[in-house]
Amino acid sequence: MTGMADLKRRAWLQTVLFAPALVALLLVPAGTLRFWQGWLYGLVFIAATTVIGLYFLKHDPKLVERRMKAGPTAEQEPAQKIIISIILIGFLLLMIVPGLDYRWHWSAVPPWLVLVADGMVVLSFAIMFLVLKQNSYAASTIQVEVDQPVVSSGTYAIVRHPMYAGALLLVIFTPLALGSYWTLLVLIPTFPVLAWRLLDEESFLTRNLPGYAQYCRQVRYRLVPGIW
Repeated sequence: MTGMADLKRRAWLQTVLFAPALVALLLVPAGTLRFWQGWLYGLVFIAATTVIGLYFLKHDPKLVERRMKAGPTAEQEPAQKIIISIILIGFLLLMIVPGLDYRWHWSAVPPWLVLVADGMVVLSFAIMFLVLKQNSYAASTIQVEVDQPVVSSGTYAIVRHPMYAGALLLVIFTPLALGSYWTLLVLIPTFPVLAWRLLDEESFLTRNLPGYAQYCRQVRYRLVPGIW
C-alpha cells in the first residue's frame, strides 16, 4: 500500500511540474497570452496524458512505474542515450518554434486546420493508450524483464512498433495544431533519428527477448503498414 501511495505521489508531482513547464514552453516564445493555439494544444496534451495516467494508476500501476523511468540517464544502451537526447531537443523545438512563429507572423495556418490537427493529436494519444493496454511491458526505456512475453496481437499484429506509430502521428500534427508551417522543418531530422531508435531497439530485443526474431518474421512492417 505504501508503494502504491508513493507511486501516486510521484506521478502527480510529475504532472504538476510538467503542466506549467509545457505552458511556459508554448507561451513564453509567443510573447503573449493570446496565443490561443498554444492554449488549446496545451489543454489537449495535458488532459490526454492526465487521463491516461489516472487510468493506468488504477488498472496497471506497474506500467506507470515503467513509464516514469524515462530520459537519457534511464537508458541502458549507449546509443539510446544519444538518441533520446536528440529526441528531447526535437521535442523542445516543437514546443518553442511555434511560439516564435506566432510572434513574428511567419505562418498563416487557418483555424479549421488547427482544429483538425488537434483532433489528430487526440487520435495519437488514443492509439498510444490502446497500445499500453495491450502491452503492460511497454516501458519508456529499452529493456527486457524476466518472463517478459512477446506481444504479437492487437496493434502489434499490424506493425512492430505501434507506440511509435502513435507518437509519430503526434509529432507530425503538433506543428499544425500550434499554427506553424515552419515548425514542420523540425520533422526533417526526426524521421532518421526515430528510425535509428527502432533499428537499435529491434537489435536489442532480438538478442535479449526470446521469440522476438520470429515475431519480426511474422510482422513485416515496423511503423507504417505497407511502407516501412
